[in-house]
Amino acid sequence: MGPLQGMKVLDLSRALAGPYCTMLLGDMGADVLKLEQPGEGDESRSWGPPFVGEESSYFLSVNRNKRSLTLNLKDQQGKEIFHRLVHGADALVENFRVGTMERLGVGYEALQALNPRLIYASISGFGRSGPYALRAGYDQIAQGMSGMMSITGPDGGEPTKVGVAIGDIVAGMFAFQGILLALLYRGRSGQGQLVDVSLLDGQIALLTYQAGRYLTGGQVPRPAGNNHPLIAPYGAYRAADGYVNICCGNDALWEKLCHVLGTAEWLADPRFRSNKDRVKCRMELAQLIDERLAARPAAYWAEQLSAAGVPAGPIYTLDQVFSDQQVLHREMVLTVPHPTAGQVRVTGIPVKLSDSPGAVRLPPPLLGQHTDQVLSELGYAQEQIAQLRSGGVV
Repeated sequence: MGPLQGMKVLDLSRALAGPYCTMLLGDMGADVLKLEQPGEGDESRSWGPPFVGEESSYFLSVNRNKRSLTLNLKDQQGKEIFHRLVHGADALVENFRVGTMERLGVGYEALQALNPRLIYASISGFGRSGPYALRAGYDQIAQGMSGMMSITGPDGGEPTKVGVAIGDIVAGMFAFQGILLALLYRGRSGQGQLVDVSLLDGQIALLTYQAGRYLTGGQVPRPAGNNHPLIAPYGAYRAADGYVNICCGNDALWEKLCHVLGTAEWLADPRFRSNKDRVKCRMELAQLIDERLAARPAAYWAEQLSAAGVPAGPIYTLDQVFSDQQVLHREMVLTVPHPTAGQVRVTGIPVKLSDSPGAVRLPPPLLGQHTDQVLSELGYAQEQIAQLRSGGVV
């Protein structure tokens, strides 16, 4: 039994931010009903290649543990069905541009009147208020406007986005957090509330110590490549056959590193005596470390350094990630049977609960796969469902 078993979620989101949030809810046991436009569905269903049969690998990656109902919210009968769903729902998640849900007559105020206990999570580019509220917001826009791209990439290089849509994913995580907090509050007050999450806010929250460098010291951080801007040695270093990450977060680790590399004389070198000194001479130190590492492959150094207590590890490609013994042991890659795509591999659940763990119970749904099932649960007879289908309502 997952911790959210019995919770009913209406998922009107698409693409990544909202679906990532609702996947997290579904993983922990919530009954997530994905509402999609008849004949079209979530646009990420068509994003590819690659495809597995007719299914987009993008869609498959973030839509497990959900049921799909197609429903036309512009149709009056569709709205009536939707209202019946809202009456029994605990939470709703949407990531349309601000104002879209209100124009459809299903905004927060309207739905709260139907169900005062409803938790309504709205994910947008810039939030539901402020001068940019009505702007369209996408992941890369948020990464750029938050400053994230200005601190990412090689030293002296052009602004670079993170290799995944981190703006969307983090917004989905914050929405998940907001929904859980609202559930706790509802347990005391009996009232639902609006959860307002934006991609831009989420990216700014991630800046942490980089923001601190500017907010407290006036320093505008620049890209530092794979090096930590405030700690050295702390980055990616070249071995004989590739790269290895080495992270010396304090002087004790620095001393251990020198012993493994056979460079105890560096400990007395005034250029490297303290972290402050090493940061000033970061590039010179990196070159010296590279010269020592060149004698052996990356796997050798990662093993030797780890055994000595120095945080170190190889830099994997994804094929190496999903064959690593620790990744497999932690079940961070799972196989789920799909009705048309066969056995589909998906990422695992990162939060491990001892007594009420999450689980992958359902594969990503086909478009409208559960429409008849959901309508039957609402009390519709088969002939009524057939009429709704022929009328384009579902």
